[in-house]
Amino acid sequence: PLYVVHVMAKEAMEEISRAKLRGQRVIGEPILSGLVLDDSHYYNKDWARAAQYVMSPPLRPRGHAEAITDALVSGVLSLVGTDHCVFDSQQKAMGRNDFTKIPNGLNGVEDRMSVLYDHIVASGRMSPSDFVRVTSTAAAQIFNIYPRKGAIQAGSDADIIILDPTKTKTISAKTHHQNIDYNVYEGRSVQGVIDVTISNGVVVFEDGKLNAVRGAGRFVSTPAFSPVLYSGIDALEQRNSPKPVKRA
Repeated sequence: PLYVVHVMAKEAMEEISRAKLRGQRVIGEPILSGLVLDDSHYYNKDWARAAQYVMSPPLRPRGHAEAITDALVSGVLSLVGTDHCVFDSQQKAMGRNDFTKIPNGLNGVEDRMSVLYDHIVASGRMSPSDFVRVTSTAAAQIFNIYPRKGAIQAGSDADIIILDPTKTKTISAKTHHQNIDYNVYEGRSVQGVIDVTISNGVVVFEDGKLNAVRGAGRFVSTPAFSPVLYSGIDALEQRNSPKPVKRA
């Protein structure tokens, strides 16, 4: 099995699609920024603003995000990450005279659910159930922690969000909670806002107020050989292995 992260380009997505059609076990994970942003931000005349979007792999030209989104909606790609890796403006400025020294990474975790909901559910491209799959259930199954995570049922960790599909908001660094002085989604209006976040049974976010306590998190091990990826893998490998050539 192969897990491909940061699927940003349509060519990468097409390789994953071809591999799946051959019967290979391949997981493709696009990230939020690759689904909704493009490389036009790199041409911003404000150097500091352009530097905010520097990441690896880089954002792609217009058209790639649309192809990646279509692949996510159709099931060619399996789930959505963020590659959340933030550096403040002062840290980004280390590369002002040499772009190769700009720390790579941008924000995504706090805004993932709302931006993605607006992009694929509010727009009518994906059902709410499939939204739950690509943001929660699929990840839990792939990393072999389902149904402890990725499900709401007896015995599962009570990690739950309550999202109002009708509510809207405008994203801004002035109101976000992440420790960074800018937001790559600044000024973006989205439909689908989280009202409540519950972590392990404790309300950690409600009505715009963050109530998380430092140190409350707990490590969750992810056992190898997830059934989603490895069930029947021996038979699959045997079927795909080259057949011996018989000679007279």
